[in-house]
Amino acid sequence: MRYRTFTEHDYEALQALDLEAQRGADPAFDALAERERDGRLHTSLAALKFYERSEHSFVAELGGELHGFVLAQSVWQGDRPVVLVRTVALRPGADAQVAGGLLHATVKSAYDTAVYEVHFPLTPALAGAAAQEEAVVTGRYAVCHLGTRAQTAPGERLDRQG
Repeated sequence: MRYRTFTEHDYEALQALDLEAQRGADPAFDALAERERDGRLHTSLAALKFYERSEHSFVAELGGELHGFVLAQSVWQGDRPVVLVRTVALRPGADAQVAGGLLHATVKSAYDTAVYEVHFPLTPALAGAAAQEEAVVTGRYAVCHLGTRAQTAPGERLDRQG
């Protein structure tokens, strides 16, 4: 599996994968009102252009086919920047390691840009990845503290899984 930033050439595949992931998560997705369907999709043209420039958004690709993506951005939280994961979408039936690879790519990009916290919703798809990244849980979110902040981070530390 290859994890890389995406470009405009990936937009159509990202939109198709987003739709496939929504249909996989909710079999009644196509029966929803158009406004509701549009509200659940994460890959509008404007959103993709924004996240393409974010430096923290990635796709998982194997054999030229996308298996997942993460959309994340750097935001200011009080007096410091953090990377906030907006969404992780996986192709239905994707290997659990895809989510882990996407999260790891985001964590590495945060560290490489001197941002020492990555915040993300603790979804079932990200639970194993969160433990691998030694995240702590605060409410329904997990936080990866990078560098020396990891030693004194508040919250419940997840057990690292094999």
